[in-house]
Amino acid sequence: MSIEQVNTLIVGGGQAGLAMSEQLTRRGLPHVVLERHRIVERWRTERWDGLHANGPAWSDSMPGHPIPGVQPDAFATRDQIVDYFIAYAAAIKAPVRCGVEVRTLVQRENGGGFCAETSHGPIDAASVVVATGPFQRAVVPAIVPPDAGMIQLHASGYRNPGQLPDGAVLVVGTGSSGAQIAEELLRAGRQVYLSVGRHVRPPRRYRGRDFVWWMHQQGLWHLPVGELAPMHVPLAFSGAYGGVSVDYRALAARGVVLVGRAEGFRDGVMSFAADLAGSLVAGDASCLAFLNQADAFAAEQGLELPEEPEARVIAPDPTCVVDPIRELQLRDEGIGSIIWATGYTLDFDWLRVPVFDERGAAIHRRGVTEVRGLYFLGLPWLSKRTSSFISGVGHDAAWLAGYIAAAGSVQATGKR
Repeated sequence: MSIEQVNTLIVGGGQAGLAMSEQLTRRGLPHVVLERHRIVERWRTERWDGLHANGPAWSDSMPGHPIPGVQPDAFATRDQIVDYFIAYAAAIKAPVRCGVEVRTLVQRENGGGFCAETSHGPIDAASVVVATGPFQRAVVPAIVPPDAGMIQLHASGYRNPGQLPDGAVLVVGTGSSGAQIAEELLRAGRQVYLSVGRHVRPPRRYRGRDFVWWMHQQGLWHLPVGELAPMHVPLAFSGAYGGVSVDYRALAARGVVLVGRAEGFRDGVMSFAADLAGSLVAGDASCLAFLNQADAFAAEQGLELPEEPEARVIAPDPTCVVDPIRELQLRDEGIGSIIWATGYTLDFDWLRVPVFDERGAAIHRRGVTEVRGLYFLGLPWLSKRTSSFISGVGHDAAWLAGYIAAAGSVQATGKR
């Protein structure tokens, strides 16, 4: 059986893979994109119905490709994002093969290129770009056993309130996903318990400008690796309902019961850490620090923007914070569902090339590994804070495509 030969193989047909395809095409570099399902499959089947992008449309789009039908300051829905990327793939004529899974990727024995074993047969590639994204394997803490007698879903499996049985819902996680899902369930009339951990909560808008605008203007959104250590604390802000600030005290005032970090489960009782008040105080501090930095920047730049002193007002602690709940008998509280908005981890089990450290993290410099011809794109902090965002992956793809073009030129001429 003959083995297909390709110049550059891109693994993944999401935002990173498509961005890489556009940049390679611009440079006249032949390539193939393999996607095991459909283009942007995770946006189609692993995001809830009411999800909105967290950034305004002017920032959450590929360079040179605005989102049609969405006002620049509006927040695209999940379906609009899916339609956008389908149209984007067609516009750039991306050579995507859907329904083709890469099961293993190994380096050729002579060290010259790679062999991919796929669901449609083997492919040999001179170079490979791993563009499978940051949201690969859902993380669910081993706290509540599967046989506990209730529905447990990761955020990637949640669709809408009607999907859940009647009764109260416990949402675990205080990043953007947990905040949006808790808000959606509350608006649907559900009793919601929200397990809150450490988080950063910037205002959605301040002094008439979006949070993302402030980050862009100050150069913080594209801050490169090395100038600031990557943050692992969840960032809580929302593009739903026209874009709202996440304020957990305000949610509590509307009926959400806040609890601390989920800690354990035994005999139907969920236990929580005594850290709820501390987590809220840390979130407040992050918000106030952002406001101070924005004010200082506005003064330095002479920006004539309206003052907004009310943004610094912090509401009193609700009862659930003053007298925190440390244990919940879930059945007694009518809780029949748990939504785990607890993030994702990477999954590179198929990649059999020695480019990982002892923790399983990819070793690279701006996406370039020490194994010639193997690259990564779309990982968090690949080169900067926005590397895994729609707004940042295109810039990384352009740089990496230039590197690949230069490396191919050097290889073709035999120069070093």
